[in-house]
Amino acid sequence: MKLKVFRLREKAKLPVRAHSTDAGMDLFYCPLKGEPNPFNDHNISFGPGHGGLVPTGLKIGVPAGYMLEIKNKSGIALKQRLVVGACVIDSGYDGEIFVNLNNIGSTVREIIPGQKIAQAVLIPIKTCGIEEIEVDKVYGAATARGEGGFGSTGDF
Repeated sequence: MKLKVFRLREKAKLPVRAHSTDAGMDLFYCPLKGEPNPFNDHNISFGPGHGGLVPTGLKIGVPAGYMLEIKNKSGIALKQRLVVGACVIDSGYDGEIFVNLNNIGSTVREIIPGQKIAQAVLIPIKTCGIEEIEVDKVYGAATARGEGGFGSTGDF
């Protein structure tokens, strides 16, 4: 299978796998063109606790039955403290791919055009219908776990 990718801007870089066995394809920052916008052919700065949508300059055709999940690049998350927020690209989406990037560190971080910002992983999905039930028994009978959650099995 091959993903269909369209470059919206000349300087946009196609997704790249650093190694043929990598699950993720690297995505890169590509500034928007035109005025006014904060990403016009220059670096982006995010202060501590701030972030925003970073453009890639790409449209990606996600096949039916799949989603494209935008994930952290481990080195960027660890060393630069830039992490990806919720980012699921559905097969019906046909707009530009933006990465929800957030600075969780304590210093200002700068992103330059062409820099790796995240990775995209193509994931098969199963869809289902939704059925509302009248009685609070989603499994039909009590389970061994019950309603225990958030630390109910102990800290360590």
